[in-house]
Amino acid sequence: MRSTGSARGEDDRPLLLQLEQRLNKLIETLYPDERTRPGYARLAKEIRETTGGAISATYLWELATGKKRNVTLEQLDILAQFFGVPPEYFLNDEVSERVNAQLTLATALRDTKIRSLALRAEGLSPASLDALLTMVDEARKLQNLSAMNHPSPPAAGSHD
Repeated sequence: MRSTGSARGEDDRPLLLQLEQRLNKLIETLYPDERTRPGYARLAKEIRETTGGAISATYLWELATGKKRNVTLEQLDILAQFFGVPPEYFLNDEVSERVNAQLTLATALRDTKIRSLALRAEGLSPASLDALLTMVDEARKLQNLSAMNHPSPPAAGSHD
């Protein structure tokens, strides 16, 4: 018998921790301003009104805090529909990483200055784009921001 009893720790249950983290990421992305972020009661009401599926405020809180241990596929499907992600987002690391990258881009594009910068860069030569990326990377270093991963450049002769 284990010294911790029959209960399994979070380290033994990574899927539950991932579910909690992924749900909170979606809530934070949809409602970026913490001051205006809805409580679980209002969020449950919005989910019901948007999807027709019922999830209680208590149940949402339990999922978001990792206290709920028995989520159903139907509830995952309702959450996925509400947040606009595939249900696999909650269960599959590869899908989650892909969706999180899209969410990061969508969040960044909410900022008018970032959108303006991206639109103004359209049509610049690859050398000019590389120079801009270098400048942005240096500005991030000056402000002690984390480095961003850039996609690998396309092979010579290919066009996007």
